[in-house]
Amino acid sequence: MIRKVLLAALLITAAIPASAQLPPSSSGRIVMGHHHFNVSDVEAQKHFWVDLLGAKAVPLGKMTVIKVPNGLIALTPKAPTGGSRGTTINHVGFQVPDVKATVAKLKAAGVPIVTKQEVSGGRATDDVFYTDTQDTFLAFVLAPDDIKVELMQNPKVDGPIINHHTHFAAPDVAAMQKWYAEMFGAKPMVRGQFQAADLPGVNLTFSPAVGGEVGTKGRAIDHTGFEVRGLEQFCKELEAKGVKFDVPFREVPALGLKIAFLTDPWGTYLELTEGLDKL
Repeated sequence: MIRKVLLAALLITAAIPASAQLPPSSSGRIVMGHHHFNVSDVEAQKHFWVDLLGAKAVPLGKMTVIKVPNGLIALTPKAPTGGSRGTTINHVGFQVPDVKATVAKLKAAGVPIVTKQEVSGGRATDDVFYTDTQDTFLAFVLAPDDIKVELMQNPKVDGPIINHHTHFAAPDVAAMQKWYAEMFGAKPMVRGQFQAADLPGVNLTFSPAVGGEVGTKGRAIDHTGFEVRGLEQFCKELEAKGVKFDVPFREVPALGLKIAFLTDPWGTYLELTEGLDKL
């Protein structure tokens, strides 16, 4: 099993070019790395992320990596066991310069807009929501394979789209926020009405779970990943704190890459990498 997981990691990263667009290691010891999606139709995902949202795609033979500033999205051609809703990662969030224009484009292309179903309070329409607590427009849409995506407006974004946050469904908000702070050095804070924690390149946002959420492995958002400077030592530090790794620290000399996999206490599958920002 470990060999299969390691092989998957190699396939994901083997052909990522030099401009990986991750936050520089100087931003901190631990920064945003990537999301990893299981997808039933890679071309449909490319259409959503590249043609409609303006991200870039890198072909990897049978695999594809979507590049956005502050993060990567790796696509594995494997039918997921379900979408992101109902798991411990409810959705992923990105900033765009103009939410209304982006949503109109997505809607015209047949992308499901689920904003009104996903929010309460504020001034909501079917397509776009204005949040007083964050003073911005946002919308929720469904990427292929029922991957829930939040779009937030930021007119200062340099480019069509940038990574912003990972939104967890937390059975215990305080405990999850504390765990990510203690294990990864994420800085606890409040984002709008949500408890959250910041790392360079990504905000980790925690909302109360509605009940019955499952782990992410095998689902459309299979795992999320962090890039770590000094990964081997960091893994030892996590082990000293009681963390058990699904795939222990490994070096991949041919790629100049180091990896490890673990699962958080609530079932969220996580990958740690070192060297992804240089590939």
